[in-house]
Amino acid sequence: MPKRNSLKTSLADRADRYRLYEQSVQDPVAEVELLQDFYRRARGRAARSLREDFAGTARVACEWVSGNTRHRAVAVDNDPRVLQWGREHNYQRLKPGARRRIELVLADVLEAPRGPFDLITAMNFSYWLFRDRASLRQYFASVKASLERNGLFLLDAYGGYDAYRMLRERRKVRNFTYIWEQADFDPVSSCAVCHIHFRFRDGSSLRRAFSYEWRLWTLPEIRELLAEAGFAESRVLWQGTDVRTGQGNGVFQPTERGDPDPAWIAYIEAEPY
Repeated sequence: MPKRNSLKTSLADRADRYRLYEQSVQDPVAEVELLQDFYRRARGRAARSLREDFAGTARVACEWVSGNTRHRAVAVDNDPRVLQWGREHNYQRLKPGARRRIELVLADVLEAPRGPFDLITAMNFSYWLFRDRASLRQYFASVKASLERNGLFLLDAYGGYDAYRMLRERRKVRNFTYIWEQADFDPVSSCAVCHIHFRFRDGSSLRRAFSYEWRLWTLPEIRELLAEAGFAESRVLWQGTDVRTGQGNGVFQPTERGDPDPAWIAYIEAEPY
């Protein structure tokens, strides 16, 4: 007779990788507040329409419409599995009125609905999947064509000399550990291979729950391509430092000069006209 413990499945076997991603990478309430803060500062009013590109589970877009009856959103992703998960776990939990104000679209972002939108986002470095200048410029041009005249395009980026190293970073999240691995980097192409792993309190692991092969774009390259795509202006929003802890304080301000930190995350906002 097998031992009783051998009949049990591990926490990794029972884990939902999309739920783990939401819990460890995303904070939808804070993200929506940040997007509105950026938009108000740039445009002097609140944004109403959002297109979330590379939306994954559409968690942010669902939060966008759930908090305000005047908000509408479109969430775009080309992976049918993750979008279906988002439909079942996020979209279906919305109130009927909110569901009428959001659309989940299975499509390449280059073929996304044109709107026009107040705000378009490409977060979690997802647009880095475009690995050559022509492709990224084409995406930026399609975004510009989809924005209101007073719209805003928001992206994020990371860098610092740690970004070019092979390393693992661990962070405790609820009852599991989130592990970010930079597995490979090619200086010739500036392309990297990264993985997300999850480790659980019973010792089991969900390895390579998510994997990415993307180009590490620099801030000057991104801004140059935005200009080439027709955007009138772009700004880098740099995070301030908490003087007590020496860590980021969560406040992002426009700057033309950043700090040479080993690792940083910044936002870029681009105005179409």
